[in-house]
Amino acid sequence: MSSIRYEVITEDNTICIKDLCNDLMAYQKSKAQIHPEFFDNMCFESRVIPSVKSAKANYIVIAKENNDIVGYAYSNISPKKIYSGGFATLQCDSFFDFDSVKNADVGCLSQFFIKDAYRNAGIGSVLFERSMDWLNSFKSINDVFIFVSNGNNNALKFYLSKGFSISHQILEGFITVLRTT
Repeated sequence: MSSIRYEVITEDNTICIKDLCNDLMAYQKSKAQIHPEFFDNMCFESRVIPSVKSAKANYIVIAKENNDIVGYAYSNISPKKIYSGGFATLQCDSFFDFDSVKNADVGCLSQFFIKDAYRNAGIGSVLFERSMDWLNSFKSINDVFIFVSNGNNNALKFYLSKGFSISHQILEGFITVLRTT
C-alpha cells in the first residue's frame, strides 16, 4: 500500500466522498443490532452537507490509490449547542453532558471510512492522526468526541486503542459516545 497518497480536500469538493459516505452508512446498517432502520434516511446529503454547513471549521482528509479514493476522515469544530437536538433525522436528548464540556465549541471526528480491501494496512492510523493533529491545533477546543454506531466493534476498539474512552450511550444504545480523556 505504499502507493497511498493523502490529500486534504476543501468544503467545495466534498462531493468526491459521496460514494464512500453512502458506503459507510450501508456498512453501519449492516453491523447495527439496535435500530438498523435509523440508517435508512442517512446518506451524504443528510449527513455530510448539513454538518459541513453548520460547522465553524471542517477538515476532510482522503486516502487515494492512483485516482481512486479508498478512505476518508471528516472532522469538524462546531458549537456544542448543535449536539443538543437531532441526529440526522433522529431526535435525542443530548449527545453529551453539556456541563462537562468546558467551552462553547467542541471537536468531533464525525466520519471515518476505509474500503474493505484497504483495511488493516495502516491507512486508518494515518487518517486518524492527521484528523487529531487538526483538531488539536485549535487551542480553544478541550473536548473531542467520536460517535460510534452500535455493532461497529472494530471501530470502537480502534478508537479505544488511540486513547479515547467511552462516555455513555445514546438513542437506546444506537450510538456509543467516546471522548478524549
